[in-house]
Amino acid sequence: MPLDPTYAMIRRYREVTGFTPLYKMSVEEARRADAETEAANWDWHEHPEEVFDVDFTGPAGPQTVRVYRPRSDEPLPMVLYFNGGGFVVGSLSTSDSICRALATMVPCVVVSVGYRLAPEDPFPAAVDDCFTAVKWAAEHAAEFGADNRRIAVAGDSAGGNLAATMALMARDEKGPELSAQVLVYPPLHNNMASKSMRENKDPMFFNAHSSAWFWNHYLADPADGDSPYASPLKAADHSGLPAALILTAELCPVRDEGEAYAKALTAAGVPVEHHDYEGLPHGFLAVAAKLQRSRDALALIAGYLRQRLNAGDENVPVLTANQAVPTGI
Repeated sequence: MPLDPTYAMIRRYREVTGFTPLYKMSVEEARRADAETEAANWDWHEHPEEVFDVDFTGPAGPQTVRVYRPRSDEPLPMVLYFNGGGFVVGSLSTSDSICRALATMVPCVVVSVGYRLAPEDPFPAAVDDCFTAVKWAAEHAAEFGADNRRIAVAGDSAGGNLAATMALMARDEKGPELSAQVLVYPPLHNNMASKSMRENKDPMFFNAHSSAWFWNHYLADPADGDSPYASPLKAADHSGLPAALILTAELCPVRDEGEAYAKALTAAGVPVEHHDYEGLPHGFLAVAAKLQRSRDALALIAGYLRQRLNAGDENVPVLTANQAVPTGI
């Protein structure tokens, strides 16, 4: 499929304005550039009643999670969300818009997890932080009005990798018990020689060079990529994992990894729902203010979580997006 018209416009804008890929920047420059692209709060959905940060003791000191809590008289299911950014850039603010949308669309308590970044803190620092947060959130769920018997993990890009890793670790460590995992265009193998990796090298979007740049910063030693907690596709056993929703994008270098993971989980007896979005590149959830297909993807995720977490009345309609969008790219 050709590039989606909205993304074709974005591509033209980037060409005209002299867009520089993150992989051609220093880490500090990449972080500043990434922060400048953080989405403003979307106006096409309701917002949770409360949004607040909580600090607790992580593996390397204070660690922060951001809690999104809709109004509810009953305990809500809980979704642990992990932001993308290639393990190098990104923050709690990166996924703020997505978390706000999911909290009200499911509805659920969303706990967005802050974690240490590479190269200052390479693998397994992010993994250790995230699993500590998963266990902490399960223990403290009642304090947020959440039900720790109904927990899912979710994330986009590197956050999808971390969500998949959390599912593996929760199985291996005998808890917390997870009901579902949602993996959105996840990188799942540190050096997969795939067709999608060979074909997607457009410098205007996340591409094969981007993938290599992030992995090189994340892994202090390339051999660390053989760990299933770095590369979930390399796990010897995928059985006993929670049901998975996997979203991939046709014009994304890690598309084949998501497809391969869907097949590996299915072969291991794990219920899997896989959707590939034609004509879209990596990162398309971030443009939900402009792209109806991105809003539809968020509605799909919300519906899946609602079903897997028994999060309320299945007849509750999904919020409809309006057509008002910001004028900027």
